[in-house]
Amino acid sequence: MKKLFNSAETMVDDMIDGYVSACPQVTRGTLDPRVVIRRQGAKNPDEKVTLLIGNGAGHEPIAMGFVGRGLLDANVVGDVFAAPSADLILDGIREVTGQAGSILLISQHSGDVINGRAATMLAEEEGLNVRPLLMYDDISAAPPERRHDRRGAPGTMFVYKILGAAAEEGLGQDALMRLGEAVRDRTVTLAAAVSPGISPLSGQPMFSLPDDEIFLGMGVHGEPGVGRVKTGPVRDLVAEMVERLLADRPIAEGGRAAVIINGMGGTTQMELWTVWRETEAELRRRGITPLSPMVGSYVTTQEMGGVSISLLEPDDEMLRLWCAPQDSPAFPHIHSEDDQS
Repeated sequence: MKKLFNSAETMVDDMIDGYVSACPQVTRGTLDPRVVIRRQGAKNPDEKVTLLIGNGAGHEPIAMGFVGRGLLDANVVGDVFAAPSADLILDGIREVTGQAGSILLISQHSGDVINGRAATMLAEEEGLNVRPLLMYDDISAAPPERRHDRRGAPGTMFVYKILGAAAEEGLGQDALMRLGEAVRDRTVTLAAAVSPGISPLSGQPMFSLPDDEIFLGMGVHGEPGVGRVKTGPVRDLVAEMVERLLADRPIAEGGRAAVIINGMGGTTQMELWTVWRETEAELRRRGITPLSPMVGSYVTTQEMGGVSISLLEPDDEMLRLWCAPQDSPAFPHIHSEDDQS
């Protein structure tokens, strides 16, 4: 499949060059060009806890698209589908950590966890105050009794946004860690893939799937999930996905759910809005109020076709922070209940 790159060797750096040139909110760090940091409105790191994350390229706009006021202070960009090295993450920690400390967000995948933990230990040896926060939400990766073994999935964006808003307001490191863990523990995600993405490195499809089947529980790198279902009306697919999500983490009748509908890269906005509409209807049928949705393609795997549904049962403070203003190149405005009334 044709792709628009100069070369496999330069594709990530060419992308970052274009990104920082186009987006005034961000710039490259001074320690390594693979570290993207806030340029506009950055606060004194001796007074504000900073947030950063490392991740492989190829999933944009996450996570460098979320660097900005009210969200991340830095993103450390690895090679395509590969976690950045511990030394590179350490450069990101050095770039943004001051007396107030920092939190390194780690989406739970083996390379990210190993390198993130190693970078944290190296930073601590230098006297830098950094705390790692593991994020995981993919219910297809492990049962509820082993939720600590789950993969990070698009529901981690609830953590990015809520912690980013709270840090911007001056919340301390310990309180931010408790808040992040609480958001993580209230979040569940399930994905459904309909077609593979093409690796920009090999030029080959990342998996194969018959035309009449949907892969339920596919991970962001093509990892296996819970099985296959036949294609049919999207309302049937959504009903099964919501059923599985609520069986894993129930929300009582009369409760609320903030919702993320995330496209995998090759899914049209027409399809995503339809999935949102069916998700809204299914939740309301169960007596649950869906609110403040985020609908679009934010955690992608090249042109993979498919969608994930993430649910967060928020308390009032989480919901306020989820809807708080932010200024990043790619994160959307999230409407509050007041906006929707």
